[in-house]
Amino acid sequence: MMINMDINQLVCQIADFLKEFDSTRPVHKNFQPGIGPFGEPQIVKEIAKGLSSKGINSRTQRTPDMSIENEWAIEFKIARPFGDNGREAEDWSVNLLHPYEGNVSLLGDCCKLKSLSNYSKKAVIVIGYEHDPAKISLDDLIKSFEIIASQVMNIRLSNRIEQTRKNLVHPEHQVVRVIGWEVL
Repeated sequence: MMINMDINQLVCQIADFLKEFDSTRPVHKNFQPGIGPFGEPQIVKEIAKGLSSKGINSRTQRTPDMSIENEWAIEFKIARPFGDNGREAEDWSVNLLHPYEGNVSLLGDCCKLKSLSNYSKKAVIVIGYEHDPAKISLDDLIKSFEIIASQVMNIRLSNRIEQTRKNLVHPEHQVVRVIGWEVL
């Protein structure tokens, strides 16, 4: 059990697990091997199982997506500019940027987390995939999320914490970037 884990440790633990899980060459549905094609519920379930196997008591639930020791409430989103077929995905950035309370975007998740009173720490985490080098960088999307959160929706976030793991097995998802913020 890891108590008093900070956002840096949380993001690092998740990034390490994703790289480790990817190395097992997991297959989701009929897609090519690797973690890139996994949907949000499936990858969050794997993260919770992986962290729990390392002694970090994690579980998935409806709200929040994952909790750790009733200390952390965590909401996840995936940013995946390319599909399994190598073509640019449609509407892949809307999962982060739709600025309305009550929707399923990362901004909506920030609002949802603010209303949870039974957790001492709350975080939003983006699992982003890129080529190496990036054909479409996630940088502008991440900056846009931060600007809309702070300047449009008055959401207070910690400084961005990011961990990158390279050499993933899927040809369209060679790099995973785990980007997290504590919702203050």
